[in-house]
Amino acid sequence: MTLIYFILILSITIFIHELGHYIFAKKAGIYVYEFAIGMGPRIFTKKRKNDETTYSIRLIPLGGFVSMAGEQVEEDENIPKEKRLQSKTWGQRFMAVIAGVMFNFIFAILLLFVLGLFYGAPIDKPIVGGLEEGYPAVEAGIEEGDTIISINNKSVKSWDDLLLYIELYKPGDKLSLEVEKENGKNESYEIIPKKITEDETTYYKIGISPKSIKKYGLIPAVKYAVNKTGSLFKTMFIVIKNLITGDLGLNRLSGPVGIYNVVGESAAAGFENILYLIAFLSINIGFINLLPIPAFDGGRLLFLIIEKIKGKPVNSKVENYIHAVGFVLLIGLLLVVTWNDISKIFG
Repeated sequence: MTLIYFILILSITIFIHELGHYIFAKKAGIYVYEFAIGMGPRIFTKKRKNDETTYSIRLIPLGGFVSMAGEQVEEDENIPKEKRLQSKTWGQRFMAVIAGVMFNFIFAILLLFVLGLFYGAPIDKPIVGGLEEGYPAVEAGIEEGDTIISINNKSVKSWDDLLLYIELYKPGDKLSLEVEKENGKNESYEIIPKKITEDETTYYKIGISPKSIKKYGLIPAVKYAVNKTGSLFKTMFIVIKNLITGDLGLNRLSGPVGIYNVVGESAAAGFENILYLIAFLSINIGFINLLPIPAFDGGRLLFLIIEKIKGKPVNSKVENYIHAVGFVLLIGLLLVVTWNDISKIFG
């Protein structure tokens, strides 16, 4: 069942992304060769009457694509010039490229809204709901009901912020926590997180858990969906920033194998957790594709922005060769991350 959930969850998030590209490409009159879910050899294909596009499902459920005329280095002379990507207006090309990311974010917000509406909208305020004996938080004097308002002078607005700043902890340093007590007074605490090693994985823990508060209704569900999306987006931005600066290593990233393990845990925890995981992965896919890296949507957007500034298009062959090199590097990164995931499992 975990394998089935894994394939379904990845396929849904990828389908939503590629659907955005497909709809806006068709809307702009761009010739679409193929709409594919998965990579590798085709295991299912379909063509509709009076539609040039081949719809396919491929063997490996780790990606997908919408193949448009004009994306390749070599021009296809069989396709009329007016139906190629390069012949369209800047706005049409921009929308065809960014639509995948837009659909991911919209889909995630809708899923989180449904979760908030039917299961209750969690209040993500960093209020301490529980303390574990033998861990630094209780030893320092933090109490249930305290609200964490900053860590190392960095504002903490949500539980996501709190977990992220603990994740970024450097061994040997202290965490300076500013806490608002239930009586309204602020207190400061110096904490050294406790090192935990489980299954060859090392992490740091201060021993607190969130207070579970949920609100019900339309407005709380809307607020939860928007705020949670913003919070996760902020977390991913900070993670990428710290990867670039070297404060986080590649061993902190997870690939398909890591996602598979998370899918198994989420499935065991219930349908609500599966829906949340789909929303979380959809935001991840959208965010990653926004990065200005060749082969990603963000890389194509970067070239469109350069074109807008220069007043003329970047040479299409040069751009496509850069994207091709970027794709090779991306596959290399995927292999490294997958190896890290496997190493964590088998030690």
